[in-house]
Amino acid sequence: MRFLQLFFFLIFSISFSVFSQNSNTYRAEREKIHNLLHTKLKVDFNFAEETMNGEAWVTVTPHFYATKILELDAKSMLIHEVTMNQNKLDYNYDDFVLTINLPKEYKRGEEFTIYIKYTARPNKVKDNGSLAITDAKGLYFINPKGIDKNKPTQIWTQGETQANSAWFPTLDAPNQKTTQEIYITVPDKFVTLSNGTLVSQTKKGLNRTDYWKMDQKHAPYLVFMGVGEFQIIKDNYKNIPIEYYVEPKYAQYAKNIFGDTPEMMDFFSNLLGVEYPWSKYSQMVVRDYVSGAMENTTAVIHSEKAYQNPGQLIDENVQENTIAHELFHHWFGNLVTTESWANLTLNESFANYSEYLWQEHKHGKLEANMHMYENIENYKNGQSADKSLVRFDYADKEDMFDLVSYNKGGAILHMLRNYLGDKAFFEGLKTYLTRYQYKTAEVHQLRLIFEEITGKDLNWFFNQWFYNAGHPDITISYDYNTIQKKVTVNILQIQANEFQFPFTLDIFEEGKRTRHQVFVEGRDASFTFPYSKLPDFIQVNADAVLLANINTNKVLSDYIFQLKNAVAYKHRREALLEIVKKQDDKNAFNAVASALQDTSYKIRILALQNIDLINKFSKKSTIQKIMQIANNDSKTMVQAAAIETLGKLTDPELAPIFAKALESKSYSVLGKALVAMYYVDKQRAIQKSKELPDEVRQILATPLTRIFIEENNIEELPFIAKSVLSGMYLIGDDNTKAIYQKAYNLIAKSDNTEAIQNIVDDMVEKGKQFKGFNFDKVMINLMRSMIKTQEKKNKPINIRNIAIIKEGMAKLL
Repeated sequence: MRFLQLFFFLIFSISFSVFSQNSNTYRAEREKIHNLLHTKLKVDFNFAEETMNGEAWVTVTPHFYATKILELDAKSMLIHEVTMNQNKLDYNYDDFVLTINLPKEYKRGEEFTIYIKYTARPNKVKDNGSLAITDAKGLYFINPKGIDKNKPTQIWTQGETQANSAWFPTLDAPNQKTTQEIYITVPDKFVTLSNGTLVSQTKKGLNRTDYWKMDQKHAPYLVFMGVGEFQIIKDNYKNIPIEYYVEPKYAQYAKNIFGDTPEMMDFFSNLLGVEYPWSKYSQMVVRDYVSGAMENTTAVIHSEKAYQNPGQLIDENVQENTIAHELFHHWFGNLVTTESWANLTLNESFANYSEYLWQEHKHGKLEANMHMYENIENYKNGQSADKSLVRFDYADKEDMFDLVSYNKGGAILHMLRNYLGDKAFFEGLKTYLTRYQYKTAEVHQLRLIFEEITGKDLNWFFNQWFYNAGHPDITISYDYNTIQKKVTVNILQIQANEFQFPFTLDIFEEGKRTRHQVFVEGRDASFTFPYSKLPDFIQVNADAVLLANINTNKVLSDYIFQLKNAVAYKHRREALLEIVKKQDDKNAFNAVASALQDTSYKIRILALQNIDLINKFSKKSTIQKIMQIANNDSKTMVQAAAIETLGKLTDPELAPIFAKALESKSYSVLGKALVAMYYVDKQRAIQKSKELPDEVRQILATPLTRIFIEENNIEELPFIAKSVLSGMYLIGDDNTKAIYQKAYNLIAKSDNTEAIQNIVDDMVEKGKQFKGFNFDKVMINLMRSMIKTQEKKNKPINIRNIAIIKEGMAKLL
């Protein structure tokens, strides 16, 4: 699953204040009493009641020991009938497990099929979700009665971790594998999607039954069903059909969003040496999804965040990494599945690392390294350092979906690849996928394959990185012997756990860089190198592969040298952020100005965001350089940053630059240009904002909100209110949060009923998706602020507005 890409997961795992603690309970692989062989379903829906009528034929066999009882997971259902060969069977049901008394004792190898007629009631499900997957009721009805004219009617499912047993009886564990067939009956206006191949469609009256069949085995949590009014855009990879299910208004953009999928499929197939192993590949975008995306076999689901139009895509396809992530799961997670949630790293760490692999292939190593850096920083800032990758002591299985399983796991695979070399690493992956295809595995089996191929003992690597927590916290010092012309690099680990690791050092001497590879085995290690002339600089962890905190004593001149000469993006970025603090020094300012030409567009943006143009060293030539960047940089996001930087000067002579930017196809450029123009020509900026289509205005809500708040424009409060919650809670930028906090306060003070309705609707919508934010408390604060303001003005309380807030709170609770 991709959440954690993951945009939503990365933000929320840091933002939520409640983190589950480890338990003392050993979380083993679920015992296999029976093996699930085949699942056949027939379903139709009661849209008004938000229930599903189901028939299930579940085929199993005893795993080893003879059995007289079958226990199936089935959550919050009404069980109407349980039979075998049309003979009724006795059963007990406790709302979680359906216990069936079999007519005789069955031995290993004897297959039998149970028939169950039932009603699924997803709104009765009591299971909770997680930070990554915010709900666990399995089956979701979106706008089922069609009351909301701005939202389509849809049905979709979400199975991970063990939520599919809320809509069909099964053995809901990752160590089970089943083939499947499903008959889905819906009103004829809807299209359907499920795993495998659409075999037939049969129309009867106003309804139609679609028959989907999956001949290859996969885990129960990967079973999927989607229903809605989608347009299907067709693509292909070799002879494998690829489809994009989108709402009709996004059909023209579907290939712009998802069009890299065939190339990804080709790249991953060749890289792994294992062809894409399934019959088709479909991707569906749904409303109100409870995560970022999910890798249901051959039927991936994406949240509506995937929807983008050309004005956004020209800046960045924010779904690109997620698309790669979910596709890679079709090898790691779907073809070979973790045998237990404790070993989730076998699914999610690989899917996370696929993002790096794709970026490296498609956009180059620099782009991949920038992505890896951000992933690692999110892990480090995510309060997860005390958790190991493989965890048998988690408090809840949902806790496994965190920044350790995803981001840290991806970084560890990158270290393993660099240690073993590409040939051994990818041969190991091919062997693993081939040996365990359509089966399950645990991490030790992966280790044994790498040991078999390389001849190396890898217990040390897996023990410290997979079965232990944390990462090295290193202090570096240097000893120079000018008589012998030698330098000793001292490496001291100060964290609790002792690590061993390969380590890369670059020694810069007279304009020449020499790379040294060493292996650190002890808590206190030293390495000595000769030199001809006193080194200008020594860069440790020079390839930026080691996941670690590294502390060195550097002065400004060191950082300036590092910014200019370091190979790794991470080190140049680190240097720039130190240098910008000291721009009263001419050399520092010049270094920041030089960074405007860095090969990394993210460093160019950082330089633009932090350069001090009021500084006495700020020459006209630097401003001219930024003007050129605003007009010509190859990255529109860099152009946008240049516009924002120039806008801080509030110089009317720059109006032509901003005017040109107002015509940009890039929404990031357009948004920054609106704000910049506002401070030199208010009327022009406001006029432009009014001319924008509503859809574009909503995308540019943040810059427009800033302008409207500055203008104290009460008429625009209803528009602002639609985005207040997103700005205050879901966007990490402090300036953006401050703008929306002002907007929130202004709405409360204004007593504007339409704005109150919009902000409450937004809270209810976000609250359903992201339960940890306690939006009911935000509503209480809104009510208090509104009442307090009215009391100050000696005005009667607006009863209608109070009622709107109460109604919203009731919907949330």
